[in-house]
This record gives sequence, C-alpha cells and structure tokens, in this order.
Amino acid sequence: MIFDPPLEAVTLLRRYKRFMADVVRADGSEITVHCPNTGSMKNCVLGEPQQALISDSGNPKRKYRHTLEALQVAYGHWAGVNTARPNALVEEAVRAGQIPALDPASGVEREVKYGDSRFDLALGERADPHTFIEVKNVTLGPGPEDEDDGVIAFPDSVTERGQKHLQTLMAVVASGKRAVLFFCVQHSGATAARPADEIDVRYGLLLREAIEKGVEVLAWKVALSAEGFELEKPLPIAL
Repeated sequence: MIFDPPLEAVTLLRRYKRFMADVVRADGSEITVHCPNTGSMKNCVLGEPQQALISDSGNPKRKYRHTLEALQVAYGHWAGVNTARPNALVEEAVRAGQIPALDPASGVEREVKYGDSRFDLALGERADPHTFIEVKNVTLGPGPEDEDDGVIAFPDSVTERGQKHLQTLMAVVASGKRAVLFFCVQHSGATAARPADEIDVRYGLLLREAIEKGVEVLAWKVALSAEGFELEKPLPIAL
C-alpha cells in the first residue's frame, strides 16, 4: 500500500467523540481529522501530545479531509490506528501470493456472506467459497509503564462482535469449510500476538475453543512508514 502523497507528520493533541482528533501541523496550524477507529485505542492514545501520521483524501468537499493513520506510542514504536487499512493490506498480500497459507489461485473475494454474518475476505468462487477469512487490526501494545515484551494483543476493549465472529468461524469449520482468523498487527514493536484476556476474557476463551475446533489463526506484522504500509512477516501466536 503506497501513499501518494506520503503521509504527513503532525502532532496529535487529542482524540474525542470516537471519530475525531485534533492535530498540529509543522507550520503550527491546528486541524481536526477523521479518526476511523471504533476501539478504545488503549496504549495508542497516550493522553498527551504525541507524534502522528495523517493522510490527505484530496477531497476538499469532505468534512474532515484528512485521516489519522498512525501514532507514535510507548518506547518509540508506531501503531497503525486506521481500522479501514487491514482488510486492504491483507487482500493486497494475498493477491500477490505473499502469504503461503492463503493461495489466491482459486479467487479472492471481499465482504462475503455466511449465514447472517459477513466475512472480510474469502477464497474461491463468491457463490461458494472454500475459505472464509476474518481480519482483525491488532494494536494493543505496552503502555509507558509496562514492560516492552513485544507481544501485541487483541482486542483493546470488550468486543461482542468479535466474539460472534469466532462463533461463526467455528460454524464454518463444522460445515466442512476452512476458517481463518487473521491478526493484522499494525505495531512496529511486535514480536508476537495474543488474545487480550485481561480486556475480554470471553474472547480469549472463544479463541482457544476455536483453535481446538480447527479455526486457523495467522498473525502478520505490518511495516509502517510515511511512504507506505505492507505486511512484512508472520508472527507467532502466544496463548
């Protein structure tokens, strides 16, 4: 994923009303940008001015023309906070054949229905996929007072939606098809990924149950820069 123009370096002042953030540009001017993240952004927003990257939609008619893309977090690491990016990043890598476990040869589809759920990606014919993939943006790293162990967690707040996705992934396996949970780890300090049991204990229990029942879990680290984001390498899952 190449950014043209490159992302702009700014200083984040505050995030509020979930989807808004105020930033200061290099020239000292202050603007409000869109913050596309429904989570708590725990340990991403530090409650004090911090370095950030924003993108420019180029659309002057948009109420908030710019979008918050990444934040510099504890220990100098960077976290990608735009939850619209992971699906595109994973799809791009799958189509390019960069993820050995996910072969694009039979076709790659987005937003595919299964029962009353909708999965981010699927492999195979749209009318009858053989593999369903749910993508999660993983950013919960250490706070300033925590040990920098490199194990980045999901979720950053209780997620009933995420719990339902795990149950549906298990139903996919029970139906004889393949189900994959893909942790897209947008954190430059990542060395592994894990369920955030301290945040959502039920999600952690369901994840372990899903693995036992045949749901595959993949985790890949994203390389983040002002010029572009891309999946860089696989990470182990710490259970």
